[in-house]
This record gives sequence, structure tokens and C-alpha cells, in this order.
Amino acid sequence: MFDLEIHLDNRPGALADMGNVLGAAGISVEGGGAWVVDNKGIAHFLVKDGKAAQEILKSGGINVIVCRQVLVQRLKQDVPGQLGLLTKLMAQAGVNIEVLYSDHDHQLILVVDNYEAGKAVSDAWRSR
Repeated sequence: MFDLEIHLDNRPGALADMGNVLGAAGISVEGGGAWVVDNKGIAHFLVKDGKAAQEILKSGGINVIVCRQVLVQRLKQDVPGQLGLLTKLMAQAGVNIEVLYSDHDHQLILVVDNYEAGKAVSDAWRSR
């Protein structure tokens, strides 16, 4: 799974344009979100084939900043403190979490600055 960082104009229809480009190509958005920061649209969306989605969006005039592989983790929702524990382990490993959101399957999606170190933490967490 891959996270696309996309910059959009802050105007009605910009997000619809992006969604239509992906939809016309048969690419499904699996999770993510969009915000306005300093009057600019910033979106992070999860897709299965990052390269294909990036190419389709760019060909449709959509500004893709970066495509990065993500860590996918399922937290025990009935156990308080899971997010704090996982993110503390990432911090202790020197991993900076740059983006965090949920996918449509209630899994935690993490975009980190050091994928390999983050993956080691994520894999150890999964085996707990």
C-alpha cells in the first residue's frame, strides 16, 4: 500500500477532480483525508498501486508531491493506550511519523521518515 501526498487548489471541485481522475482509471482510494493549510489543499490518500495512481493523477493535471510505501497496523481498539504505546516505540527507534490516518478497514496507516526502521517496530508490534 502507498500514500500519495497531493496538493490541490483551495477551490470547490478540486477534490472532485482528483477523485474523478482516479475513478475513471479504476483506481480505488482505500483511506486518507484532505485539509486546507495556509489556503492550500493538502491530501494524503492510500492506494494499492502507488506508481499507477501517481502517473494517472499527474497526467490529469493533479499535483502529486510524493508517493511512499506505508506501514499498516491494527490496534486493539478495546485496549486504551495502544496509539501511545506504538508511537512511543517508533520514537524510541528514532522513527518520525510524518502522516497518520485510518483506512477503510479500521487499520492505522503510518507514513514514516525511515521505512525500514519503522517496519521493524511495526513487525515487532504485530507479533505481540
